[in-house]
Amino acid sequence: MLNSLDIAKEVKDTRVVVAMSGGVDSSVVAGILAKQGYEVIGVTLQLYDHGEATFRKGSCCAGQDISDAKRVAAALNIAHYVLDYEKQFLESVIHPFADAYARGETPVPCIACNQSVKFEDLLNVAKELGADVLATGHYVQSKLIDGRRVLLRPKDNERDQSYFLFATTPEQLDFLRFPLGAMPKAQVRELAHEMGLEIADKHDSQDICFVPEGKYADVIRKLNPKAEQKGEIVHFNGDVLGSHNGIINYTIGQRRGLGIAAPEPLYVVKLDVKNNQVIVGAREALKTHTMKLRDVNWLGEESLQVLASGNGFAIEAKVRSTRPPKEAIIQMIDGEIFVTIIDGEDGISPGQACVFYADGSETSEVLGGGFIEEALSKSFAA
Repeated sequence: MLNSLDIAKEVKDTRVVVAMSGGVDSSVVAGILAKQGYEVIGVTLQLYDHGEATFRKGSCCAGQDISDAKRVAAALNIAHYVLDYEKQFLESVIHPFADAYARGETPVPCIACNQSVKFEDLLNVAKELGADVLATGHYVQSKLIDGRRVLLRPKDNERDQSYFLFATTPEQLDFLRFPLGAMPKAQVRELAHEMGLEIADKHDSQDICFVPEGKYADVIRKLNPKAEQKGEIVHFNGDVLGSHNGIINYTIGQRRGLGIAAPEPLYVVKLDVKNNQVIVGAREALKTHTMKLRDVNWLGEESLQVLASGNGFAIEAKVRSTRPPKEAIIQMIDGEIFVTIIDGEDGISPGQACVFYADGSETSEVLGGGFIEEALSKSFAA
């Protein structure tokens, strides 16, 4: 007989470690499980300390957030530990983030954080504490289906965080639980109020939580001053239109702040790191259909190599956390994985994630994903 967390134990004998960031979501997870009678241990990782970033709205795992997590744990009468993981976070998330921008990529640090610090380091801590599962406040679902745990989109698609969790391995998924996957955010806040938690109306965390005022270039300059070198802004037809102060200040799809005059709106369509050039062009030059992926993580039941051989097979793919999945084809060619979005997508950049879904339904299975190594455009040949 399995309990509500799919563990073959009595609820009172099941130990759960909850990753508590100091926010509403993870606090409610701890409250729900404690009320159900599980032995709950809250663990908060101190990840960074960058002055004003630790106090601005939307930060997490630093400064005030740690104090909030402590107060919530005390209110819920559960054990709580704060662990210093600044060094690991710097090495696993912040440095790779800065290096990726210097390479002309657009990294997604939340994915790196989940891959390393949260679902590797923290997961190991949970096991060392004798936990049966690690629970988090992510808006995603996992269910045991025919003996296999599958990852699904949440019922509240406005809060869908599956894009940031595609790299979760099957082994990690077996140990993870996501109690908020079937709830809308409004209900979670209501529960926080019912529990009497002071953080019930606290602002949500931001994607790049460790960046003061959202100015990522400032972090990159601090870690890698050589990353900001002047160069040319070039139209993709070869005309030099102006100069830039460093490619780290530009992203694919950017229109504003280019500092050049032109008779038509121009967008950043490529960052040429080798020649230190920002390549610009008309909006249609941003259209991408096919992408080559690296570091692919597959969660599907059937073999990806078998499914993707030949003409490939149909999936839904998402290349932005805020955009809905689109119809796509995934193929394996000479051992490399390619995804073609049927209608195309604008502003795709190397370093971003491409996440696979079984279909377009609201609670579709997450089949995995990979990082974009190269975006192939019909109107701009790299």
